Amino acid sequence: MNIVLIGYRCCGKSAVGKLLAEKLGWDFVDSDALIQLRSGRPIPQIVAEDGWAVFRDYERQVISELARKNNLVIATGGGAVLDDRNVAQLQENGWLVWLQAGPETIGDRMAADIGTGQVRPSLTGADPVAEITAVLLEREPHYDNAGDIAIDTGSLALQEVVDRIIDSLPPDFGAGSSPRH
Repeated sequence: MNIVLIGYRCCGKSAVGKLLAEKLGWDFVDSDALIQLRSGRPIPQIVAEDGWAVFRDYERQVISELARKNNLVIATGGGAVLDDRNVAQLQENGWLVWLQAGPETIGDRMAADIGTGQVRPSLTGADPVAEITAVLLEREPHYDNAGDIAIDTGSLALQEVVDRIIDSLPPDFGAGSSPRH
């Protein structure tokens, strides 16, 4: 079984994932980082040279591989839930946690992250908060349908988010079967 963190960019998936993995003694994997490592290119370069469809193909391959493993904390890319195949594979062997934050909080976090432009290309080319609001509106139903639980990270410390995730795990989590069965 795995714990899979889903949600929009800058909702805390990587930071929470690293701390959660450390606490559980599991490995942490960021699917976007793995895509970049394997392709030898940053995501904006993949998107600029090959388009979003090629990036989504890389993402699907990485998620398929990770979903078959156990004892991982997986941080997915923000759009991974747009592909039902990704969701189905992750749910088969994982507990999906939707990390949320409001558009202003996300915008503030993106502005504070100087590497944002290098690893998080604009999705629409719009003003950052307008883009966040529009993309969240489109993706929220996907996050909601995929997630087993949702946690708003906007006003919580990292450790509080980790504790809530651990407290949310089903009693039989990790007993060899999907928590949904």
